[in-house]
Amino acid sequence: MTGTPQQPQPVAVEADFDAAPGMLEGAMELTIGPKECNLAYWITQVAQGTLRERGITGHHERAQVPAFLKAPGPLREALVLEFGLRALSEEIATRLLAPYVEIAPSILEMEFYSTQLLDEARHARVFRQHLVELGMPEATLIEDIEEMAVEFRREVLKPVIDFTLDIVQKQRDFYGGVAVFAIVIEGVLAPAAELSERKWTPLSPATGEISRGTSIDEMRHLTVANTILRDYIRDNPGYRPRLLEILRSGVELWDSVDDRKFVMHREELFQKGMAEHAGLIADYEIWPGTRLLDTTADQRYAMAEQWTDKMAQARLAEMGLPAEVMQSTTRAVA
Repeated sequence: MTGTPQQPQPVAVEADFDAAPGMLEGAMELTIGPKECNLAYWITQVAQGTLRERGITGHHERAQVPAFLKAPGPLREALVLEFGLRALSEEIATRLLAPYVEIAPSILEMEFYSTQLLDEARHARVFRQHLVELGMPEATLIEDIEEMAVEFRREVLKPVIDFTLDIVQKQRDFYGGVAVFAIVIEGVLAPAAELSERKWTPLSPATGEISRGTSIDEMRHLTVANTILRDYIRDNPGYRPRLLEILRSGVELWDSVDDRKFVMHREELFQKGMAEHAGLIADYEIWPGTRLLDTTADQRYAMAEQWTDKMAQARLAEMGLPAEVMQSTTRAVA
């Protein structure tokens, strides 16, 4: 005797590919925690919801890669650099999350960080797969990414790796690790995912969908981590000075990292390529009231910095922490 087939569950708004808010809006306004975002949630809402019909490449089969992105040119070069460095960054993020799973204080946190680890591994995979769709040889892809990212790994990723592992692996400070990953690392880098989605959407349906899916995941990661930290500080107010110390150290870390040269190089390539395809972009607005065609590389970088500050202020306020702790002269959006 067979059981009655279960009807598909409705997808939660924040996990719905079409209905979810933008990453910035969701990260600032949503309130969900590890209790809601457990393993069952990931299976039903993410794997069977967000990723439905997009599980292999990160985009629907109807969302195509335009021919001009498969041919040599500044736009293709910009996208190869962007997704190549992001693929490596997400691979590193996956490896960094293993100690989080190991030292998670309860099953709730263990399940959530297990799903985040899988999210980051998926992100790395779809970024790599997209490079193959652009025409990069799959057989040498890993080596090619490593070659293009030698300086980026040494100058940007290595300091972040050392900083994170010192707290979560050597000191075994789970909540400090949550702060490092969600506020210092993802909190600073997440606006780049928003910018990527906005600028590539009018040019490449496939690229825009990949960025959209990763942004939905980042929104969940940021929101759940915020809830974890908020509740822990509420119940353990003595940890507050320690948390502030970690955040200040994180800001000092980013101030010592020169990521701008990596970001601006590809944004300048994007700028040149964007002009060559102005007819395709037309009056598309990258943010309300501003056409993408009217922006410069510096303006897009500056807007990502503003998004970072705005998001940090909202999230720190929810935890009862001063926004000034994240003030910085340098912002990373790689």
